[in-house]
Amino acid sequence: MNTEAKVGAFVLVCAAILLATIYRVSNMQMRGARVPYRTYLRYAGGLEPGAEVLFGGIKVGTVTAVRPDRQDPTRIEILMDVKQGTPVNANSVAKLGSVTIVTSPLISISMGSNDAPRLPPNGLIPSLESISVDDTQRKIVALSDSAHDLLDAVHKDMDGLTGDARKLIANLNEMTGKPNQQRVTDILTNADKTIADISPKVDHISDQVSKLTDDANAFVAKLGPAVDNVNATVSNADDTITAAREPLQTDLAELRKTVEQARALIGDLQASVRAKDQGITDTLENLRIATDNLSGLTESVKERPWSLVRIRQPKDRKVPK
Repeated sequence: MNTEAKVGAFVLVCAAILLATIYRVSNMQMRGARVPYRTYLRYAGGLEPGAEVLFGGIKVGTVTAVRPDRQDPTRIEILMDVKQGTPVNANSVAKLGSVTIVTSPLISISMGSNDAPRLPPNGLIPSLESISVDDTQRKIVALSDSAHDLLDAVHKDMDGLTGDARKLIANLNEMTGKPNQQRVTDILTNADKTIADISPKVDHISDQVSKLTDDANAFVAKLGPAVDNVNATVSNADDTITAAREPLQTDLAELRKTVEQARALIGDLQASVRAKDQGITDTLENLRIATDNLSGLTESVKERPWSLVRIRQPKDRKVPK
């Protein structure tokens, strides 16, 4: 190759490098600065590099790599570039999602909390596993099997309930049949007849009770003045007894003194009789007379004790009205 060809090739290579550099720089300027982040999922769901990254529903970047994790093969490592200034914080959560059913899968990052610290570049965004279609289908199948078993159990229970309901209806039909209906009709007829027979008696008893109540009220009304009179009579008797108590006590004392004198007199008479034999008959007669007088005096004192202290006999007391 001559010198001109070499120079031409060198110029072409430099021009290609220049164009590539210009394209790269212009593309970076158009897109702006990007901050790399990563997250891990158990199920990628067909996610590919170039998929959109949303933050609160706004497109902020793209997925740069989707690959199995080298340290843990049971999870998928997802690398992404996010527009600089996006407030991805420690409380933000990344999950697999899609805008509509027919669109391609994407990574959706939640907004987290304003108080949480911002994640540094290459920081790990916590992830939330989404349910895959296979898992959904398995759960639907399991739910279908459970529903089938439940329907079988319900069907069996319904058969039993249907049989019990039929027995109940048969029993009700038997209870509400014509013979029982006739019995119930007869019972109600007898009850009505009994009530019709008893009603006049009940009314008569009610009238008698009302009349008895009226008579009792009238008797109580009439008894009131009689009770007042009895109370007044008792009060008067108490006053009379209180007034006669002291004269009676005085009369009894005088009577006691008279009795003692009589006893002394009888003793003297007995002594005289023993001393003298003559005139004993006269003495005995006098003694009998004295005894009769004493008896009369005693009876008089019992009947009219005030006669010992009063000259005139008081008038008889009138019975209080």
